[in-house]
Amino acid sequence: MSRLLPLKLPAGRPPRILIVRLSAIGDVVMASGLIRSLRARWPDATIHWLVEPPAAPLLAHNPRLDGVKTMPRAVLQQLWRERRLGALAGEVLALRRRLRAERYDLVLDAQGLLKSGFCAWLTGAPQRVGLRSHEGSQHLMHHRVSPPAGADRRIGSEYRALGVALGAAESDFRLDLAVGAAPRERARAALAEAGVAGRWVALCPFTTRPQKHWFEDRWAELAQAFAARGLQPVIVGGPGDVDAAARIAALAPAAANLAGRLKLDETVAALAEAALLVGVDTGLTHMGTALDVPTVALFGSTRPYLDAATPRTVVLYDALPCSPCRRRPSCAGRFDCMRSLEVQRVFDTATRLADGTPTLPILPVS
Repeated sequence: MSRLLPLKLPAGRPPRILIVRLSAIGDVVMASGLIRSLRARWPDATIHWLVEPPAAPLLAHNPRLDGVKTMPRAVLQQLWRERRLGALAGEVLALRRRLRAERYDLVLDAQGLLKSGFCAWLTGAPQRVGLRSHEGSQHLMHHRVSPPAGADRRIGSEYRALGVALGAAESDFRLDLAVGAAPRERARAALAEAGVAGRWVALCPFTTRPQKHWFEDRWAELAQAFAARGLQPVIVGGPGDVDAAARIAALAPAAANLAGRLKLDETVAALAEAALLVGVDTGLTHMGTALDVPTVALFGSTRPYLDAATPRTVVLYDALPCSPCRRRPSCAGRFDCMRSLEVQRVFDTATRLADGTPTLPILPVS
């Protein structure tokens, strides 16, 4: 349990609060539970979120947020690479002016890195709280929340602990994605154009590191199995996943392929209408949980959580002696942790979940 922080907030008016979680997509999804925590703790507060532009669409349609601010990281990086230091300083000062104009009372650095801590410091807020702050960002905070690693196996556990430290109840923390009306219509149009009708299953095979991937032939076999059962398989991914998605689709003629065809908020809208989702450790899988879609998460070299805090998400994870290896695989590229997840096991787990049948428990962590 996190210790309640001795915050000094203004009396007589609702506080103005900024959440700083700049990236990445999956982390923003898991941190989204803070929105509900803060709204429950301070119902009349003004709550903004500072994020990098790629992840901003995840937050843009949320009615429980009063504003989304963007940090132009790509612009800053380009100016630094080009050694245009005057222009870089100008951009930083402009960001500082925009943030200070909001007169935030409380800023939460939910990323804990130097870049996010620096953004929190730019606000000049009289109360800045960092989550596991390091890289020097701890020196820019007034308070630091450091929940013990691994003690809580629930999804978003560190963000949940931050909410509790601010006085929110644990039960107030629930992942919070909202679907916009226009993205919903565009997503439905894309699904119809791809020939998707009736109940369908979202397949989310793609992420940033190969050791987190399942195998393309297994995705294809799984897709065909779902199709034989009457669930239309749909491959979902971003622009960088187009080639890999095409390879899987070539092996699975029954699968529709939406990889690279939807913007991020349209992807959220599409996933919200899936009957089932199967994915690896990627932001799209966490979206399934946030949207209350029956979800099977395949974890191996990482295990960001083992308890999704909902019976509608099942985590399949085998605690091998070498796992989780995170960024340092020791299996010479075999990826044994993911290879242990056989197609039949994944299919059986997913179909039980889709049918509302109790699923087998996850294996304990060694």
